[in-house]
Amino acid sequence: MKADKHLEFEKITAKALPEFEALSPGHRACPGCGEMLALRQALKGLGPNTIVVNATGCIEVVSTPFPQTAWNIPWMHVAFENASAVGSGVEAARRALLRKGRLTDADTTIVVVGGDGGTSDIGFQSLSGALERGHNFIYLCFDNEAYMNTGVQRSSATPEFAWTTTCPLGSASSGKTHKKKDLPRIMAAHDIPYVATATPAHPLDLMNKVRKGAAVKGPAFIHIFSPCPTGWRMPAERSIEIAKVAVKSNIYPLYEVIHGEYVVKRNSKNPLPVSEYFKLQGRFKHLTAQDVRTIQDRVDATMDRLLSYARLSDDTKGRP
Repeated sequence: MKADKHLEFEKITAKALPEFEALSPGHRACPGCGEMLALRQALKGLGPNTIVVNATGCIEVVSTPFPQTAWNIPWMHVAFENASAVGSGVEAARRALLRKGRLTDADTTIVVVGGDGGTSDIGFQSLSGALERGHNFIYLCFDNEAYMNTGVQRSSATPEFAWTTTCPLGSASSGKTHKKKDLPRIMAAHDIPYVATATPAHPLDLMNKVRKGAAVKGPAFIHIFSPCPTGWRMPAERSIEIAKVAVKSNIYPLYEVIHGEYVVKRNSKNPLPVSEYFKLQGRFKHLTAQDVRTIQDRVDATMDRLLSYARLSDDTKGRP
């Protein structure tokens, strides 16, 4: 067992990858879908003793075209707005059955799955309530930065300046005019035991963070960067490359908040410029040099803030 801060969990290594597949091949996701790759990795980290509650969205649609299903574990589809409420009910019902002796297996993990729209927008209220009540489940937010399933409409997780079908380019518009909602920081403000960010380009990191989330008593929230070739206007084969560049440019920092303590993965002293990230995607092709400078300043300030949190938490100073 590996101890990490206040958590103990069985670490996954490249030489000891779990063999169990909770998600069958043959689902109907788009080629290069970062969301489905990340979902497969997360579920491998959790194993077969898992129940999934799935909000409406891409994952639900592509994995369960009636009468078929790609799921090899218990799974239920619920509405956009109530996935966390249903997950709370499943977790509470299991506690009641265990207390009455009608169930004996206390190790089942309850997982609630949602996209950025179903998490930061439509499902935000039920998620916040579930975290405040302290339900023992993991929430996985697969963030592809728009409502992709219904036609690439903007969400509160869409980045500033990005093109979507509801913030198009034109004489009076140059993409989204509002900043991306910082959902992991909002979740950490609920003072829950575990919050983390992850990407499918860092599979061991993702799987082990999911295992840490399962190890805590109480709610855990994991925010997963999920490239979408369709909505981001990029080649399908570049999803992993874009996720790596997002981390290396500090567009998407990797960090954890364990019982309130920040642990930040710090890049080298010379991270990639944000322009390296933007040039890979058609949704940012309209950016001006001033737009890029504005975003670079904001990214630098966000990383400095994260590292200051880590310094306040302990002496790691953003340990790698």
